[in-house]
Amino acid sequence: MEPFDDVYFMKKALVEAQTAFDKGEVPVGAIIVLNGQIIARAHNLTETLNDVTAHAEMQAYTAASDYLGGKFLKDCVLYVTLEPCQMCAGASYWAQIGKIVYGASEPKLGFSVLNTRLHPKTKVIKGVLENECSFLLKKFFAEKRNLN
Repeated sequence: MEPFDDVYFMKKALVEAQTAFDKGEVPVGAIIVLNGQIIARAHNLTETLNDVTAHAEMQAYTAASDYLGGKFLKDCVLYVTLEPCQMCAGASYWAQIGKIVYGASEPKLGFSVLNTRLHPKTKVIKGVLENECSFLLKKFFAEKRNLN
């Protein structure tokens, strides 16, 4: 196993998801990698910013584009703990992201269920550290239900 493989980078995205969890945000974390280097780290900020578009992926796309000085992420890989929604998948289309690696599937609102098109050159790998990614989400929503 390579030291910087999909599992390694998904663990970094899980650190971001834990940060979101600690802030009371839905625990989704994302990182963007270029040539084995993390160029963007992000987590959900929808509650903090009072902005429905402040998903982890959207924050990561913005940070990566800022880092690169351009809007296209053709040679980049997005690692995200939850399958992107339609909005985030649509943004990935426009950013022309090279690859998306996600952990937990989103059976109701995920891009694959809603048949959202990705860029034709975007590769997808699903289920990386799926149990760990799912656990944090399930824990978050279980705690939310117990508080109400």
